[in-house]
Amino acid sequence: MTREISPTVYMLASRRNGTLYVGVTSDLIKRLYEHRNGLIEGFTKDYGVKRLVWFEPHDSMDSAILREKRIKKWNRQWKIELIEAGNPDWDDLALGFGFAPLPRD
Repeated sequence: MTREISPTVYMLASRRNGTLYVGVTSDLIKRLYEHRNGLIEGFTKDYGVKRLVWFEPHDSMDSAILREKRIKKWNRQWKIELIEAGNPDWDDLALGFGFAPLPRD
């Protein structure tokens, strides 16, 4: 059985007001698993950025990629405002997808 493609733009944080990462994926659950288990080499693994603090589903990968590129160009404060508009406490939204809580900072 194959998973349905679900284009999503997402933001991860190391902790509240910590290091931020903006990404795009066609399978958010799989990508979260990879980030949380250190399976993706690079920035998120090096800086411990694993907490899902914001995500936005899209109808197509093209629109998701365009949105990701735009958000990546934003200044940090705009990204924080986007997170806090829907997640003022910086809760780990991955818990809603069945992931275990991350260890405390």
